[in-house]
Amino acid sequence: MKWFGVLGLVALSECLVTIPLVKIKSLRENLREKDMLKEYLEKYPFRLTHKLLHKHADSGVAFEPMRNYLDIAYMGIISVGTPPQEFQVIFDTGSADLWVPSIYCSSPACSNHNTFNPLRSSTFVASGQPIKLIYGTGKMSGFVGYDTIKISSLVDRNQAFGLSVEEPDKILELATFDGILGLSYPSLSVKGVTPVFDNLWNQGLLSQKLFAFYLSSKGKKGSVVMFGGVDPSYYTGELHWVPVSKPLYWQISMDSISINGKVIACDGGCQAIVDTGTSLLLGPQDAVLNIQEIIQARRSTSGEYFIDCDAVNTLPDILFTIDGIGYPVPANAYIQKDAALGICFSSFEGNEDILNNLEEWILGDVFLRLYFTVFDRENDRIGLATAV
Repeated sequence: MKWFGVLGLVALSECLVTIPLVKIKSLRENLREKDMLKEYLEKYPFRLTHKLLHKHADSGVAFEPMRNYLDIAYMGIISVGTPPQEFQVIFDTGSADLWVPSIYCSSPACSNHNTFNPLRSSTFVASGQPIKLIYGTGKMSGFVGYDTIKISSLVDRNQAFGLSVEEPDKILELATFDGILGLSYPSLSVKGVTPVFDNLWNQGLLSQKLFAFYLSSKGKKGSVVMFGGVDPSYYTGELHWVPVSKPLYWQISMDSISINGKVIACDGGCQAIVDTGTSLLLGPQDAVLNIQEIIQARRSTSGEYFIDCDAVNTLPDILFTIDGIGYPVPANAYIQKDAALGICFSSFEGNEDILNNLEEWILGDVFLRLYFTVFDRENDRIGLATAV
């Protein structure tokens, strides 16, 4: 059993459940250390990091592109089955389905991770439904089963989830998590499958139809995802509520992106997806290239944009204005340092794909580390406040 330092699962109260999240080494760091980053980026160009929904023609099978797998950063622990089998999963607002590796998977990626054995669970029920999830940089396929899922003190019974049979891509072999627990809208899930959050709500396990994330930064501990309530000790000031513009992903309208009062992107408004499963700040290729030039980031042979580490002390904030409220992202957030190699790189990444012909951004962990975020399904809105 792999262990990444989670000290336990804690329930703050009967109606507010928090799950500690652990910051893990990103796949970008793993690839860089193995001298595989350049080869990977050449094989999977940046445009493949974007997530668009595609439905498979066959009934019961959905193609569901997910996050940029280069920089996944946070995970927590859940258990599946009776008696419980533990898995480290990404709590991902950019997808809707839960899946874990299974004992029926012979891919190297499965041999490197915890695998679920349905024969050991007295509450497991199989189904004949196949599942196939397509990532920007990999894929998994398998079948759907039903079992008891335990998330902190929450006991989610008869929960549909995917058991992988194939995880053929190298990138999943290098991943330091076992599976993924999606938290986006059910319209993004595999046909006929009720996502975990909806099942929790339908079973009356939550006092409020919402969840929230606090992602710690700068090596600090204490990252949590909260279900059924909000703990105000994780943020300062008031929550500012932004309506969801399209209930598929957690998508909102953004006014502009600016530096020192000058708009540098999203001029006239654009769309943004708030995604805990993406590490960086993703945007249209041309807009991001303009930002890289402004902050004097230089493209390396590996495809990354490196920047002088001293620039963190001189570059201004980049302001993301959402529903009339400005959310500054300082240089020490949009410039990331690889401590092992002593190099710094830009947290902006270009994306050539455009959803629904609109300029679209993905606000990943770089943004979410700064702002405590509430995902309110009851009112189809997102709440943002400055994280402590």
